Amino acid sequence: MNQTAKLLTKSKQRFLSLDVLRGIAIASMILVNTPGDWGIRYGPLKHAVWHGFTITDLIFPAFLFVVGNAMSFSMKKFSFLSEKEFFKKSFSRFFKIFIIGLLLHSFPLLLRKGGELALNDMLNVGLTGVLQRISITYLISAFIIRYFELRSVVFITAFVLLGYWGVMWFFGDPNLQYTPEGNAILKLDAIVFQFKTHTGSRVRFDSEGLLSNLPAMVNVLFGYLTGRFVQKSGNSITTVWKLAVAGLIFIIAGQIWGIWFPINKALWTSSYVLYTTGLILILLSFLIWILEIMKLKKWSYPFETFGKNPLFIYIVSDALQTLLYAIPVKDTELQYVIYNSLFSSWLNPYNASLFFAICYVALMWLISYWLDKRKIYIKV
Repeated sequence: MNQTAKLLTKSKQRFLSLDVLRGIAIASMILVNTPGDWGIRYGPLKHAVWHGFTITDLIFPAFLFVVGNAMSFSMKKFSFLSEKEFFKKSFSRFFKIFIIGLLLHSFPLLLRKGGELALNDMLNVGLTGVLQRISITYLISAFIIRYFELRSVVFITAFVLLGYWGVMWFFGDPNLQYTPEGNAILKLDAIVFQFKTHTGSRVRFDSEGLLSNLPAMVNVLFGYLTGRFVQKSGNSITTVWKLAVAGLIFIIAGQIWGIWFPINKALWTSSYVLYTTGLILILLSFLIWILEIMKLKKWSYPFETFGKNPLFIYIVSDALQTLLYAIPVKDTELQYVIYNSLFSSWLNPYNASLFFAICYVALMWLISYWLDKRKIYIKV
């Protein structure tokens, strides 16, 4: 077997721990995004108000991390493409994910306003969002991985995190660099999108702003580097302890850096990148130990199915949730009719809101299960 065939065969290998991590990320994202009532949620299912961290703040960077994991396999095949083919495939995926993100923001196209149906205002569609961030960080990472050696990729991650800290410090308002109203992310978005930073007493800050795509890209690159390491090291106890030690180092480094550059999901600070990556590495080491060393695999199948169509399931979940809020029923929406009839009528408010989210996750899993049983894997 020639070298090209060997690399392609290796790229088709499945690592159960990485598949399960991907499934946990998408299931968790759906869980926190679909409460029965947004005003009633348990604390851990909310993002930190500003500086600080909750378990919910781990979910989006984990999803970007698994995007990088997937790239550690797919980029092997891309390495055999010509420049033209590489550009075509990379930009094609970027545009597909980005445009779907825009469409989700404008979905549904028809809304009921004042008792009448009206077209959604496409001009007010946000250019930022979850899928838009995934598409941008994917594209930049793809080019870095394509044109730089592995060691250089490591240096790039350090340069970006340090450079981002510098940009946030020097271009933010003095003594307000890490506040909602004085940060450099808000300033850049206001210039690019031509809006006033304040609407009355409200700050128009976007947690998926343009500038913070740079440190978010590092989460993707860390996922890529980890994927390469796991493929090279294998599912061994050595891999487990190396990932766990690396994770602990990242957590400590993030906490120390956070003294000067606070851990903050909305700003996607460099300390936040290190801290979340450390937690993900420890989780991955635990998954390898449980699944590959201890061979305890029966519990993992639901997450495997989520992990096989992750972006598609996220899109379906987001679109369906929007529909539930958009379909009018008398003087309310279908979402609240379902929630009030089937959940809040017999559970206390917090448990009702959580149970609705759990049932919604179960519904998305049934769709994943149906697709998996029919070997339907939709690449977005």
